[in-house]
Amino acid sequence: MTIIDEYWEKFIKDTGRSPDDRCAGDLNFEASGFVNDELISLVLNEKKTAFFTPWSTYTIDQEPLPISGELYVVLDRSDTPRCIIEIESVSIIPFNEVTWGMAQQEGEDEDLGQWREKKEEFLEEEGHIVGFDFTPDIKLVFQTFKVIYR
Repeated sequence: MTIIDEYWEKFIKDTGRSPDDRCAGDLNFEASGFVNDELISLVLNEKKTAFFTPWSTYTIDQEPLPISGELYVVLDRSDTPRCIIEIESVSIIPFNEVTWGMAQQEGEDEDLGQWREKKEEFLEEEGHIVGFDFTPDIKLVFQTFKVIYR
């Protein structure tokens, strides 16, 4: 049994949830200018309540989009579970239509201009690795979440 499995079982026991509830996976948060543990601190302090991922990564990897209600174990940089989050909403939005209110929920930037600059850099790098090109109207998957266990 892995440390993630042990954490999940403890979550089920501590919260009284059904043993049939399943974990949708695990997440590591990464962002330009932040290290994973700084982002986890933002999550645990409820300053980070959303994140964006390129829609192309789901289509290229032929993975289904996340859905509301899914539960994920959040891991720190040493792959130790730190909390469990529940996805509250999922929407697809073009990069150039992201509002400051949406970007602000990531908890990482001072204004929309800074967010766009950092996110564009990330998307260009990610695109080179995964196999897509950045365009101003590239589709992003916007996910909001809440911490339900720590």
